[in-house]
Amino acid sequence: MNDEPFAHQAAVYDPPPDRGLQPIYLDEHLLVVDKPSGLLTVPGRGEHLQDCLIHRVQRHVPEALIVHRLDMATSGLVLLARGGDMQRALSGLFMHRQVDKRYVALVQGIVPDDEGEIDLPLITDWPSRPRQMVDRVHGKPSQTRYRVLMRDTVLGRSRLDLMPLTGRSHQLRVHCLAIGHPILGDPLYGPDASRQACERLMLHATALSLPHPVSGERLDVRSVNPF
Repeated sequence: MNDEPFAHQAAVYDPPPDRGLQPIYLDEHLLVVDKPSGLLTVPGRGEHLQDCLIHRVQRHVPEALIVHRLDMATSGLVLLARGGDMQRALSGLFMHRQVDKRYVALVQGIVPDDEGEIDLPLITDWPSRPRQMVDRVHGKPSQTRYRVLMRDTVLGRSRLDLMPLTGRSHQLRVHCLAIGHPILGDPLYGPDASRQACERLMLHATALSLPHPVSGERLDVRSVNPF
């Protein structure tokens, strides 16, 4: 789930204020921070796109390196390595699917089933990149499990617990859209009604669980959902 370019989005990058490093977890090998919505994970092209999560973290932890990314519009937990050896070790955990990630999303409409799995292959929509789309012939396998946390019949929206089993770009956003329940506030995929319903993308990376690469103990990190 990578940072997307500014196609289909506001042309002006206005990142949230830098309030200093307040890691949720920190040891000599790795750290986990809570990225705000509206902040790039890594720098973009041009001087105006240099303010980003990794540069902010490196002011305090110079050896910090990116292991995975969140879309600019998504908030929540980002895992960073302290040094190249740890970056390779943590990347290996992601590659072998030993890292469990959970997200909370507020979506349009009332999701009928209490839980389920979305199994729809995804591919880049090249004429409209960075958008992704479902392609049952050429798409890469993509699976997302979901559980309904709340249904608001008055406002016509549902809160979902999302667990991606794969890590395709924009996977959660496209999967929710594909089942008819776009994430509210999505500037890239949302129809007008859902896009304008909220000032930000209502998607938050709320939990990370992985075996610590050095101790082997299970590391469980959680972030409070801001919405």
